[in-house]
Amino acid sequence: MKKLLNNLYITKDGSRIHKEGETIVVKQDGKKVFQAPIRNFQGIYCFGRVSPTHALMSQCGQLGIELAFFSKFGKFKLRVLGPQSGNVLLRRAQYRCADDAPARFARIFVAAKIASSRFIVMKQIRNHGGSILLERSSIQLGRCLRKLENTLEVEKIRGIEGEAAAIYFSTFNEMFSEKSHNKFQFSGRTRRPPRDRVNAMLSFAYTLLTSDIASALQGVGLDPYVGFLHADRSGRFSLALDVLEEFRAWWCDRFVITLINRNQIKHSEFVVEASGAVRMNNEARKKFLASWQKKKQRIITHPFINEKVPIGLLPHVQANLMAKNLRGDLANYPPFFAK
Repeated sequence: MKKLLNNLYITKDGSRIHKEGETIVVKQDGKKVFQAPIRNFQGIYCFGRVSPTHALMSQCGQLGIELAFFSKFGKFKLRVLGPQSGNVLLRRAQYRCADDAPARFARIFVAAKIASSRFIVMKQIRNHGGSILLERSSIQLGRCLRKLENTLEVEKIRGIEGEAAAIYFSTFNEMFSEKSHNKFQFSGRTRRPPRDRVNAMLSFAYTLLTSDIASALQGVGLDPYVGFLHADRSGRFSLALDVLEEFRAWWCDRFVITLINRNQIKHSEFVVEASGAVRMNNEARKKFLASWQKKKQRIITHPFINEKVPIGLLPHVQANLMAKNLRGDLANYPPFFAK
């Protein structure tokens, strides 16, 4: 259970929540573990089997407090809203920005991505010594960041993002230990389908996190299909993919590199299809998901709100910050960037 940005996150499976006077009460295993005035919160987010009473749901509806439900793994299930919730105004603001000023957000997402990618490269240099390739890539990524400063066109921002991604992934083999490098070769980013074991794991991590981000965006009333950097496409979570850029290097890429270097997933635990596509077998997928869920429980200090947050709740924090910015409650949207 965690209070963040005037929202309450209830993450323990089996929790029960009810109204007591003008307060919300949370019980776990029959014991009261939390009580606070209901009016203190803008939203209540429930993960897993969390049971609210009818009286609490009614009170939330009357006060305009969002009550959203997710699976224990973070998949969005539903939201309970009262009248005049204001979400139509939030989505109108999102759509206006996507139509009239998409570069405002697009540049932020790409800057966060490049900064995180450069940090990964520089950390490799500090911890393990710098090859000529790593040193050159760090300098080139810094130049890409500077190019973004005065770039106001989305197409040019996408071009800089593509250039930076090519530079960053050219260093990826340098991230693996010598022992791992012999088993996991990476020759560049390939998708749909992934053509090697590293790409298979990267694609799986990106898919998992995109789903979590889309759920978080839906939980605050944003439309995950309408983005600023990624163009609209039927069935694509364009806004979720936008926010994913903030997390790719720091969360997904580092996670895959760690799995490989710790030998947690074996070279033999992959299937190579006749088409050349590579995927994890069932055993590898189970190990991957177990480690993924463990990572989501790790606590960090969020760089903007300066509070301790489980990694799994970071998409929800960013979704709330974006909603606050679009509503005009926050002057700028602060992307996630942590060391």
